[in-house]
Amino acid sequence: MNRNRPQNAFTLIELLTVIAIIAVLAALLFPVFATARGKAREIVCVSNLRQIGLSIKMYTQDYDEFYPWAVDPTDKYTPQIWGGFPDFQAQIPFMPYMHEALQPYIKSAELFHCPADTGYTVEDFTGQLLDATPTSYKKFGTSYNYRTEISFRHASEGSIRNPTELNVLFDAAGKFHGGLIFDKMRYNVLHGDGHAKNLSRGQLDALWQLPVQ
Repeated sequence: MNRNRPQNAFTLIELLTVIAIIAVLAALLFPVFATARGKAREIVCVSNLRQIGLSIKMYTQDYDEFYPWAVDPTDKYTPQIWGGFPDFQAQIPFMPYMHEALQPYIKSAELFHCPADTGYTVEDFTGQLLDATPTSYKKFGTSYNYRTEISFRHASEGSIRNPTELNVLFDAAGKFHGGLIFDKMRYNVLHGDGHAKNLSRGQLDALWQLPVQ
């Protein structure tokens, strides 16, 4: 009765078992691959910020140690965030973007492109609505925000008391490098002394509390 049955064929139960095992393995390995890919993007982003830090250094050498007089997209398109500082707010229409101010000192505009940039629709630190899709870089030419208070106060390298604790440039949104499970908001941050590293939202908030002298 079984003479015509293929001897090497899988039964339906065996096929379903194999498919189930593959699905379980894929579910286990996906977070590992996603984390590795995210780490690679983070490394590229940190490298970009360090190179931008060098261009800022060249800028300050040409402008008596003063930081670039520039703004980021949040300042340009939601100037109401500076409503409590009318003197600052009045400068915004006349100020270039940070990446425009540094253009003579950078090798490629791609330095302002974080590979993890997925855009955003709400500003992280102000809660204001801003359409930065499909990516901040494609929409505005930069994936990073600037601590524009440095510009408004006409701060110089010499006036900053502790440059290691000054957040100069940072990811426009914490979700760019956020973890899959824990600590979802993380930011690559360029500091005043030129070093760049990945910080949690709490660590970046702490830097915001330190005044610009």
